[in-house]
Formats: sequence, C-alpha cells, structure tokens
Amino acid sequence: IILPWRYYILKLTITRSKNAVCFYVQKTVRKDGKVTTVTVEKLGNLDQVKTRAAGRDPYEWARDYVEQLNKNQYDEQREIIISRSPQKLILKDEQQAFNVGYLFLQDIYYALGLDQICKKIAQRHFFSYDLNDILSRLIYTRILFPSSKLSSLRLSRKLLEQPSFELQDIYRSLSVLAQENDFIQEQLYKNSQKILARNKEFLYYDTTNYYFEIESQDDFRRFGKSKEHKPNPVVGMGLFMDRDVIPLACTIFPGSNEKPTMLPLEKKVIQDFGLDKVVVCTDAGLATNSIRKFNDLQLGGEQIRGFITVQSLKQMKEDYREWALADTGWHLPGSDREYSLTELNEAVDGDKVYYKERWIMEDLSMKKRSAGVKPLEQRLIVSYSLKYRDYARNIRNAQIGRADTMIRKGDKRKGNSQNDPARFIAHDAVTKDGEVCDQEISYLDEAKISEEEKYDGFYAVCTNLDKQPVSEIIRIVSVKYCVTVRQSIPPIE
Repeated sequence: IILPWRYYILKLTITRSKNAVCFYVQKTVRKDGKVTTVTVEKLGNLDQVKTRAAGRDPYEWARDYVEQLNKNQYDEQREIIISRSPQKLILKDEQQAFNVGYLFLQDIYYALGLDQICKKIAQRHFFSYDLNDILSRLIYTRILFPSSKLSSLRLSRKLLEQPSFELQDIYRSLSVLAQENDFIQEQLYKNSQKILARNKEFLYYDTTNYYFEIESQDDFRRFGKSKEHKPNPVVGMGLFMDRDVIPLACTIFPGSNEKPTMLPLEKKVIQDFGLDKVVVCTDAGLATNSIRKFNDLQLGGEQIRGFITVQSLKQMKEDYREWALADTGWHLPGSDREYSLTELNEAVDGDKVYYKERWIMEDLSMKKRSAGVKPLEQRLIVSYSLKYRDYARNIRNAQIGRADTMIRKGDKRKGNSQNDPARFIAHDAVTKDGEVCDQEISYLDEAKISEEEKYDGFYAVCTNLDKQPVSEIIRIVSVKYCVTVRQSIPPIE
C-alpha cells in the first residue's frame, strides 16, 4: 500500500546522546491552539531495538515498524466502497443478509454459563449433536421470533453463525433437556448469582397452562380450564420468581389443577437452592389452608417461613366481610386519624390508599383442638382506594354496555366468569304468578350489578408477618399479582 502523505500520522524519532541512542514513535497534535509533539510508543534504546529486530538493521526495522503502524491506522480509517452490478443475477439459495441482533442475547447466554451446563450434560449422555448449539438457538428464536421447532431451525439459518444441527437433532435433544430439567435450573440459579444479587427473601408463585390441538386426553395432557378458553387438553406450568420478578424455578404438571403443585415445588426450591428464610406470595387461587400452614414456621421467635396471599372478600366469613366493608375504622399510614368511607368517597384527592387491619383465627372443631391441632392465625389487611374504585367501575360500565347490546340482539348466552358481560344478563321464562311464558325474557340483572359494586375500591391480603408495616405488605404483593392495583394506585409511602 502506497499511502497518501496525509496518512503519515506517526513518525520515527531517534535521539542520540553521549551514552545512548533511543527510538520513539511520535505524532504531532494541536492542543490549546498550539502545535506539540507527543510520544505514542517508546521502542527502547539501540540494544533493545536490535533484540526486537532479530538480526535486521535496527534503523531499517524501526522505519518499517512505524510504516506498518501507519498502514494499520489507514486501513481502519479509510472508506470501503463495495460495487454491485444491477445486470448480474444473484445466485439461487445463496444467503446475502444475516441477522446479528441475537449477539446481545448470546452475551447473556454465555455469562450465565449455559454452555458449561450443556457440556456437563453431554458427559452423561451419548449423542453426537451439539447440545449447546441447539439450546442457544432455541432460546434466541423463542425470544426474538417465537415459533415452532421447525421455524426455529429456519430462523437459525438466518443468523450470522450457522447452526450445526438438523431438525431431528432438535427433537432428540428435547428428551435430554426434559430429563436434565432440575439440574439446569439448579446450575442456572447458582450462575446467576455471580452476575446479579438475587433477592430471594420474597418469592412469587403463579401458574398458567398450554393447550394441545388433540382430540382426546392422556395421562399428561388433560381436559381442564384453559387460559385461552380452548376446549382442548391442557398442561400446566408453575413458576417461582424472586422479588425482582426474575424466574427462580418452574415445574410442569398434568392438566389445569394448580393448587397441589405449589408445595412440592416450594419444598424442592428450599432444599436445592438452600433458602434459609423465605416469604411466599400467591394469588387467591393458590391460597389454600395447607400452603398457609406450611409457610407458618417460627424457630426461636424468628420467622423462618411466611406467606402473603391475596384474599377474596366475597369468600370470607360473613362477620369478617362486614368488618372489611364497614364505613368506619380506616387509616392512613403515618397518621393516627380515623376516617369513614362516606368521608373518603367525597374526597377530591384520590391518590391516597387507606387501610384497616385485624388478626383472624382459623375456626377449628373441638375434635381437632382436642387432638392438639393449632389454629392458624393470620393478619388480615384491607385497603381502599378511590382510583381503584373508579377503575373497577369503568371496566364494569363497559361490560354492562356490551351486555345491553347482547340483550337487544337477542343473544341468550349465559356467563359466569368475572370478565364475561353475559353474567349481568338475567333470563325469565315464567310470569310473576308462576305461569309458563311463550318466550324467554332477558334483562339486565340490577341486583347482580349492585352486589359487585359493593366491592369496588377494596383489596385484601392475608399474612402471618407481624413486623412488616402495612405499606410494605401491599407493595410486596402488588409487584406481581396486582397489576391493576399497581397501575391504578400509587405505592403507599
């Protein structure tokens, strides 16, 4: 390469004194309006340069060395022009573009040590495919382009680094990954602690399910309530997350019966992950009495296991429900004043969250008490917010409008789910005197609407934690399970 004169930025400077000859790589720069010379690299004295020259003339070697530095700098700065001819045909099936956005995910993948996890798994099995290559591509495509295994392979071929496996290798690896599921989760948890501090004192647990497009069920895929409301067999998944909502452990279970799944997984997480103290947060659907009792553990006056769970006001005992909905007894954190709901509903400031709390005790039979069964004590916290009240009413008014439209169109469908507008439609097929009507009459069920309005703005949780303030309890449980509350109500300060 013959460089233009303007690219000779670096120059060789040789200084001679009475005792030594020194070689320097220097360049001229402008600093504070003045031109000055700075040293980029000191090559050493004459003897040191002779050593680096390895038998060549030291002066000639030094000049070539500086020349090469200038060439390297020129190559880094010069513009490269790629020419394309519109008359030439592109070769068939030759890839011209590659996706490189997955490289950011690749950095996280290797930081978590998933490649080493695959290496340890490969040592215990006999297969010829590259498990690390398969697992990494399945993860990248699942995040970037969620699709089937076949589509994942096709998308992998569009990445910068080409896959080393075929479709049959992906299917064969799935049984190995399923077999090593617990090992992968355990190692991944240990590796993640090297990257970030895991806030595992509070754990959140929730479930979902996935349907299969098959006509009949088997031992694993069973008919049940589907999240997508599909009439197909489903398989459920339970997931534990830490307080930062980062996944900790998961499990797969047959069908959609989620309640029996939590305790086995929690016991395994406590044992495998070495959790000394843990507080488990669940929604109302998983708030069984057995789960609460398992997490009600104290040793030496110290809370080892605890729980915070959403509590349905509609399913509470009548006296507790009357206390929760009562007009009086409401407080603000940090204030000794007592408020009434009548006063709150007339307030202009709707950003505040009010609360009341009390301890409740499990009602055991005399037989169980005589047998030494200890009743479960829980701290019931009920909050009230004008924003949450207005949010619930806006949602319901829209559903009432859709129900009214269904009545006018003659839609006689019945609904029971909490989000189905048809639950507000009542159907009468007899007169007030009990005579049979010729046709069914549909109308808005005002009693049903009024009953639901009673609970607008209220939100309840139960816990066995007695030292945490109310604001902390509500903040913890609202992180994962109360998305509407978190969006509608500001955190209690």
